[in-house]
Amino acid sequence: MTAQFPASASFRPDIEGLRALAVAGVIAYHFGLTALPGGFTGVDIFFVISGYLITRHLVTEINETGRLDLWRFYARRARRLLPASLFVILAMLVAGAFILSPEEQSLYSKGAMFASAYMINLWLIRWSFDYFASDAANNPFIHFWSLSVEEQFYLAWPALLVLAAWLKPGKRAVILVIGFAGLVSFAVCAWLTTVAQPWAFYFSPLRAWEFAAGGLATLAPATLWRERRGLSATMAWLGLALIAISYLSFSEDAPFPGLLALVPVTGAVLMLLAGAAGASNGPSAVLALPPLQWGGKLSYSLYLWHWPVIVYAGMLTAELSTVQRLVCLALTLVLSAFTYHVIENPIRRNGWLMANAARALVPAVLLTGTGVAAAYANARLAVHDLDPEQRVIAESAARPSTARAKGGCVLDFETVKPKPCVFGAKDAEGSVVLFGDSHADHWSTPLIEAASKNNYRVVTYLKSSCRASRVTTWNWRLKRDYTECDRWREQSVKDIIALHPRMVVISEFSIGNVMKESPEELRHADWNEEWRAGLHWTLAAFSRAGIKVAVIRDVPYNGNYVDKCVARALWRGQAPEVCDTPRNMAANDDIAAAERDVVRSVPGATYVDLTSQFCDSTTCHVFINGKLAYRDRHHLATPFAESLEPVMEKTVLRVIGS
Repeated sequence: MTAQFPASASFRPDIEGLRALAVAGVIAYHFGLTALPGGFTGVDIFFVISGYLITRHLVTEINETGRLDLWRFYARRARRLLPASLFVILAMLVAGAFILSPEEQSLYSKGAMFASAYMINLWLIRWSFDYFASDAANNPFIHFWSLSVEEQFYLAWPALLVLAAWLKPGKRAVILVIGFAGLVSFAVCAWLTTVAQPWAFYFSPLRAWEFAAGGLATLAPATLWRERRGLSATMAWLGLALIAISYLSFSEDAPFPGLLALVPVTGAVLMLLAGAAGASNGPSAVLALPPLQWGGKLSYSLYLWHWPVIVYAGMLTAELSTVQRLVCLALTLVLSAFTYHVIENPIRRNGWLMANAARALVPAVLLTGTGVAAAYANARLAVHDLDPEQRVIAESAARPSTARAKGGCVLDFETVKPKPCVFGAKDAEGSVVLFGDSHADHWSTPLIEAASKNNYRVVTYLKSSCRASRVTTWNWRLKRDYTECDRWREQSVKDIIALHPRMVVISEFSIGNVMKESPEELRHADWNEEWRAGLHWTLAAFSRAGIKVAVIRDVPYNGNYVDKCVARALWRGQAPEVCDTPRNMAANDDIAAAERDVVRSVPGATYVDLTSQFCDSTTCHVFINGKLAYRDRHHLATPFAESLEPVMEKTVLRVIGS
């Protein structure tokens, strides 16, 4: 018996318009339109649409023929996706040869290689877990993660539907199988969003529930509301409202996808259901307007081009003005229209390729291989015979601090039990403790060297993103309050007091209190009061125990990823000074003044300000005495930190004898 599924439907203008709405949100978000901080949820709308259309196509074929021609299905997908994506990948590799430094070309070409094979999401899972990984936002190929998820869906979904039809013919079995797969995917996704967010975000099985939601929508009996025009209109308006809520109120600081992704997914499902019922007014009528139809047709090419255009533009001009962003948008539209009319649509509609699955699949394999080979070759050639200047920059940025090089001394996010690491002779005169987050760790190299010269050993208590100040912070990776930090800090303070060192050295990412990368809820005035109170608590705890404390002022926060900016500048024949940041933007003297006041209020505490090593009265520099000062935006490069050993000896260790 052949399973009975909904009949194939004709072209749906509302779906084309919904595509335009989805890609508009993504572009707005990536182009920095702050009014739409949740525009990235447009990707979730794309997933729902794909699930809806692909499921409709596959179940219709099973209904009409009793079987599924997988080769023809994959050939159609290949014609639709591969030519345009490969064209963009190759174009970006060529552009990168003129814009990126050799080290960046090598790194991002690896991304292009995985993007060509539609596996970049798997590469990003591993990459994003590394706290000190290169900044993902500068990767011109990172947006291919969603296309990789879609391709992986295309591979697995037909098999799932065939299995459902084989187990028990009829629509009910398919609904049960899709529903069960979707529920399992959603449950694991919601859980991992709070535990290991990159897996929930990038791993295709954990995004399968969004495709499943679209698949269930195409199987829903539209007759239930087709005769009720008021109900279908209400569904459309509610769906549009949910999408608007996602665009307007979500942000990258939210624990996403998880439960929050239900909002845009539900919105997209409701709009698809309303369109299936034949709604011709309200949102459905808006989606059918010519501009949105045009945007929907170009949506794939727009998605491919918009990200590399804005990324490369940002590399060429540090602070893009509104006019420059509009120029980038115009360039995106031109490139997308060209790609659609010259590459995407002609190949997709080519009669010779459409006549036989093999005619499309064989070139598809060749195209994929070409993309992988070109990206791999570019990665190898970029760093071949790397000039000494570029090599020094790369090695300076990659070299770990003394504490981190020992291994296990800088704890990860989840670990709560303190792990002291000891550097220096056991018979040393006494011990100095280095306590705090990664901004304490980058001082470990000069401190350990200076302490050794003065017959002190150094004991480190370090944890990633965990400040010494007793205040609960929000963790950008875990997407929640950093309670593990609170537990680690409390125990560390007790252990340090029990150790009773000659001095405790503290440094922390205090400038992060007011920087834009911190979540909005951490930038209000009351939170700064909480931070000051937390810093006072920590210092007072040591002071009451008779332990001296030296608090090193936080380093400047630069406008660029310094290692990449300097490497690009030198590669283009420019002076490294083009990467410098004005002092009023980098040093944040106000937060330092507040920190200094807290330190001065605690007996036995001393404030050490080394800002003069980085900044003059107007500018904070990134290339100092021929050395790269930072490995990213706000962590010292170890070779430069090493050069500060004499300064560390004169300013910090003198606190012991004061």
